[in-house]
Amino acid sequence: MALIRCDFYSEALEMGTSMTVILPGGDAADPPPVLYLLHGLTDDHTAWTRFSSVERYAEELGLAVVMPSADRSFYANEAYGMRFWDFLSAELPERVAQFFRVSPHREDTFVAGLSMGGYGAIKWALREPERFAAAATLSGALDLAYIYEHDRRPHIRALVARVFADRIVAGGDEDLMHLVRVADPAALPRLMLRCGADDHLVAQNRRFVAACTTARIDLDAAFEPGEHTWEYWERQLPGMLAWLLKR
Repeated sequence: MALIRCDFYSEALEMGTSMTVILPGGDAADPPPVLYLLHGLTDDHTAWTRFSSVERYAEELGLAVVMPSADRSFYANEAYGMRFWDFLSAELPERVAQFFRVSPHREDTFVAGLSMGGYGAIKWALREPERFAAAATLSGALDLAYIYEHDRRPHIRALVARVFADRIVAGGDEDLMHLVRVADPAALPRLMLRCGADDHLVAQNRRFVAACTTARIDLDAAFEPGEHTWEYWERQLPGMLAWLLKR
């Protein structure tokens, strides 16, 4: 097992950026499956390895894990900033293929994240379903249109203004509820949702579950005791990884 910090220049971001990558050891003939694991609003590419046991679980599963940095972008092309969606969805997979030996096949490719990263993971899976076998969200900020329209906290309003400016989120490609309504259920990867029953984002997660039910999209969802904390996410991590990799 190798834990690698990869610093490289991003054409999409027009600046240097970093990702943390876990690569399984051994001499397997086939390249390993790969998980793109996305961080939350207050974190960076090091968060998963600093605050969880993802490296140990990945070693047990023979799984490569790619953890990019996306600042506070909601994995979107920012109105007053950088093109993080282009970086995530187009450039990052190309860089990973150039730099590392991982499987290029859909059945071996997964995406997951927590909080803002849970939103990013599901958005990526809904907008590019042909890329992934499965996607998962932990405590995701899944109703961005609600945040855009109703969250009155000054720092969140300032963040939304920087990322989206006067773009309307509701009904567009940044709105997961809209993406669910227009999705072809048969074309989607398997989807998983976990959120603590005491999480401040639980109402958003319940709305997303309801939207999937209405759209007849199969979603493995569960709400268990827990808050918006690494303690909760660490408890969910091994089960989430096993679920992603099951055939």
